[in-house]
Amino acid sequence: MPIYDIDPENLTIDVDTARASAAPFAEEYQSGQPYNHICIDGFLPDEVLRKVQSDLKSVQEDQDSDTFERAQENLKTQYNPDRLPKFSRELFHAFNSRPFLLFLEEMTGIQGLIPDPYFIGAGIHRVGNGGHLDIHADFNLHKQMTVERRLNVLIYLNDDWREEWGGSFEIWENDMSAKVKSFVPLFNRMCCFSTGSNTFHGNPEKVNHPQGEPRQSIALYYYTATWDPSRKAHSTIFKPRPGTEDQEDRKSRRQAILENWLPPVLYRKIYYRLSRLGF
Repeated sequence: MPIYDIDPENLTIDVDTARASAAPFAEEYQSGQPYNHICIDGFLPDEVLRKVQSDLKSVQEDQDSDTFERAQENLKTQYNPDRLPKFSRELFHAFNSRPFLLFLEEMTGIQGLIPDPYFIGAGIHRVGNGGHLDIHADFNLHKQMTVERRLNVLIYLNDDWREEWGGSFEIWENDMSAKVKSFVPLFNRMCCFSTGSNTFHGNPEKVNHPQGEPRQSIALYYYTATWDPSRKAHSTIFKPRPGTEDQEDRKSRRQAILENWLPPVLYRKIYYRLSRLGF
């Protein structure tokens, strides 16, 4: 029986059932180290994710796709739910609904979770063969809504995936001294974790599927109305793994320095010019 037993036809679940489903996982999640996290297999009814897999066969990369090709984040494409067929699009709306928020609040202990109606950075993530996402901490401020990012949910869509095919989700120590855990991106496996400026994670090992299949996942982000204007907002913070060929993100580092030291008008002019030159 699935953990979050949403109806495969109408994508609904009773509120009390949703909350009760989370209770057995609260202690494990809230005691996770080096930051709160959990991995749950068999999370949704298989039928739900089979329909998503079917929908994704019709989604093609085009000029509206968000595609990343750089040293820290390569051969990765993300699709906003608006781009998806009807069933998958409605599933994302179900993930923004009250029952799922209550499930997450019960499990994580974080109250007042806010979904993102814009799905900034969320949606379907697809990493092609040779692609990867280096270890990083996520952006901490949703600028459109001025809310603090608190929680990530990842649900994997890959059949019979093997560890040697790369793409495993890794959790690292806050000081990047060591890898703590690694989770193979198996079909219907859900990983959920709290986010902060030092919650380092990623899938840095290059995808290497023997038939060239991409690594695919559902990505969801949640927020709380706890942002303090005195805090410093930041974009994604990449960290190289010790003893590897991972590269520093000099572009983001340079951008942060310019933003900190230049007047806003001058910063925008310089950043615009550097962007046009490819720096």
